[in-house]
Amino acid sequence: MNASLNDSEYGYDDYGDEVCDKDEVVRFESIAIPLFFSLVITLSLIGNVLVLVILALYENFKSLTNIFILNLAISDLIFTAGLPFWAIYHVWGWVLSDILCKMVTFVFFIGFYSSIMFLTVMTIHRYLVVVYPLSEHGMQKVSYRVLVSVIVWLTSIGAAMPSLLFSTIIVFHHKDGDSFGCEYGVHLWKYVSTYQQVIFFLVAFGIMGFCYVQILVKIAKTRCHMKSRTVKRIFCIVSVFFLGWIPYSVVIFLQTLADQAVPPLHECEASTRLDYAFYVCRLVAFSHCSLNPVFYAFVGVKFRNHMKSITLRLLRRQNRAEEQHIRMPNVQSNGTMS
Repeated sequence: MNASLNDSEYGYDDYGDEVCDKDEVVRFESIAIPLFFSLVITLSLIGNVLVLVILALYENFKSLTNIFILNLAISDLIFTAGLPFWAIYHVWGWVLSDILCKMVTFVFFIGFYSSIMFLTVMTIHRYLVVVYPLSEHGMQKVSYRVLVSVIVWLTSIGAAMPSLLFSTIIVFHHKDGDSFGCEYGVHLWKYVSTYQQVIFFLVAFGIMGFCYVQILVKIAKTRCHMKSRTVKRIFCIVSVFFLGWIPYSVVIFLQTLADQAVPPLHECEASTRLDYAFYVCRLVAFSHCSLNPVFYAFVGVKFRNHMKSITLRLLRRQNRAEEQHIRMPNVQSNGTMS
């Protein structure tokens, strides 16, 4: 059954006697979001599929790091799978069934939570390997690798479960007619989901920050020619994670306050600015799925070498195909002359 709301995110919101015109916001999201999501989807598919191909062709899965990279790539692809639906949503509203609304939201949040959790687990693994190198031996057991992966996926599914149970098609009533959205049917669960996302991020970022500080301290105490490169790589990973998700987490938290009419966020001008901030911050945060392959795979020397091998293999095949294509007319011509 469809829920119905009087206040709309598709053009006009009521603030007492004031009608807040948000047509410009709607036009912005209907153009910017599909274009940017198209770019993110393309880069994410190329990058993460290449990671899977490289792992399958050149790497073994006895390495815990490879297992985490494999899971992270799958997680990012799951997250990416939801983006085309949201791109369509911001152009035409929700035009699909209620079941698809639940499933798309559910799959999307599984990718969201599992991506953050695998990034965190990878960070903890690096921390243990660098700071407590003797602990790595126990972590290489098959049972350990399987257990960690299963726990992350089950936790992600559990965290995403409210979206499966409480997402539904919402009817928004506004001046130009009704429009449909795929949202939480109960405001309480919308707030719970928001707080849950913020808590997940803060916990993950706190753990990552602690681990990387300890890693940098350990590296600073050792004389290693790779030290500067490692420090730069760690700085990039933390910076991208921080810049991508902190603004988004802050904005969605402020939106819950605006929904509860907390001044001055409930005022028209503040609400409009918050909407713009939400869409921009979400675009930046969601692009992280296309950046993960760069920072966690292709920055590594081994993966770059594997990429060169794949490129050379493709070039050789292309050259052989061109040579065969060139030889074919010559063979036919010689056959005719004889």
